Amino acid sequence: MRLQASSLLSMIFLVAAGCGGAMDAAAATKPRPRAKEKTMSYVRVRVIDADGKLSGPLEVPAVVLSDAEWRQRLTPEQYRITRSKNTEAAFCGGLLDNKEPGMYVCVGCNLPLFESKAKFHSGSGWPSFFEPAAKENILEKRDTSHHMVRTEILCRRCGAHLGHLFDDGPPPTGQRYCLNSAALRFVAADQLKTIAEPEAALAVSAAADPAKAGKTPRHAEAVFAGGCFWCVEAVFRQLNGVLDVTSGYAGGDASTANYETVSTGLTGHAESVRIVYDPRKISYEMLLKVHFATHDPTTLNRQGHDVGTQYRSAIFYANEEQKQIAEAMIADLTDAKAFHHPIVTTLEPLKAFYPAEAHHQNYVACNPHQPYIRSVALPKVAKVRAKFKDLLKKPEAAAMELPLHE
Repeated sequence: MRLQASSLLSMIFLVAAGCGGAMDAAAATKPRPRAKEKTMSYVRVRVIDADGKLSGPLEVPAVVLSDAEWRQRLTPEQYRITRSKNTEAAFCGGLLDNKEPGMYVCVGCNLPLFESKAKFHSGSGWPSFFEPAAKENILEKRDTSHHMVRTEILCRRCGAHLGHLFDDGPPPTGQRYCLNSAALRFVAADQLKTIAEPEAALAVSAAADPAKAGKTPRHAEAVFAGGCFWCVEAVFRQLNGVLDVTSGYAGGDASTANYETVSTGLTGHAESVRIVYDPRKISYEMLLKVHFATHDPTTLNRQGHDVGTQYRSAIFYANEEQKQIAEAMIADLTDAKAFHHPIVTTLEPLKAFYPAEAHHQNYVACNPHQPYIRSVALPKVAKVRAKFKDLLKKPEAAAMELPLHE
C-alpha cells in the first residue's frame, strides 16, 4: 500500500536542501585510512538481555584496550589481578562471603561469568563456584607458572585473568572455579537489566514470533547507508526510541569487511549503520523519513566530497515488509518532487552486517573538533534537532550522546 505524503515532506524539503550545501561548502573530505587498520575480532558468548536473562550465543566484538586504557578503566588492584595475572591474598577478597542472589560479571567488560546459585564455600579463601553461568564465556588455558601445572581461567571477551580451575569441587561437576574477588563485579538479581546489551535485544527479537505473541516486538533492526557512517550514526543516535546505533559494512563479504579494504570502493560494501530501535516508540517508516532528510539520495555513489561505491545511498532490507515500505517511501517522495533530481537510492537485501572497527563507533561524539566532523557531521546533527524536534530524546540524553561543541 502506498504511503501518503504528509506534512513531514516539507521537513524533508528543508533538511535535504541544506545537506548538500553544507557538504559542498566544506572543503574537508573524510580522512583516508591509516596504512594499517586492525580488523576487529569477535567472540561467541552469552550476554544479558533486556529481561535480565542470559541470551543465546552471540557474535560480539572482543574488548581490546591498550595498557594505558586498562589502567584508566581499572583500579590498581583490579589491574594487578586481571592484567598482570596476580592473585589476591586468601580470605581478603570482598566477595568471598557474599551470599546475595545475582550474577558475578567480569570487572573489565561486564561479561556474565558465574551465578550465585553455583557458589559454594570451599574453605580455600577465594570465591568458589562449581560451574560457570555460560561455558562460552570462560576461556581455559594451561598455566605452568610457579613450577606448577594448572588451568588458568580467563574472560573470553576481554582476556582478563580470573583465577584457576581445579578438580576438587562438589557435585554435580566436581570442579572448583577459584576466583579473585578483584576480577569480579557482583550485580544483584533485580539489577541485571542495567547491564543488558543491544546484541541480546536483537537475538530476542529475531527469536520471537510477533504473530503468536499478538503484540509489537520491543526491538527491531534497520540498516541504512548514506555516505560516511560517522555522520549517519550521529543522526540516528539522537532519536527517541533508538536503542543503539553501530557503524559498519553491508553489501559485501566478511573477508573484505574492514575500513582499509572497503575504502578502495571495490568490495561491494557500503559504509552503513545498524539501528536497533523500539517499534513502539519510532517506526521503520519514520526512520526512513529521517534518513532521506539527512543525506542526498540523488547523487550516485557519492555524498558531497566523499566519492565511491562505499558512499552510495542504500537501504538494506531484512524482509519483504521493509522493502515495501522503502519502495512506497521513494515513490511518494518522487511524486511529491521532494528533490530536484531522481532518487538513486538502492534497495538491497540484507545478507549480513559487519560492525566496523572499535575506533569508528560513536566517532562524532568522540571527535567533535575534527574539521570533517565540524563541517559535515555536526551540521546534520543540528538540522535534525531543528527539524525533527518531536522525535528527539530528552535534551539531556541527547546531549550526553552527541554534545554539540562549538
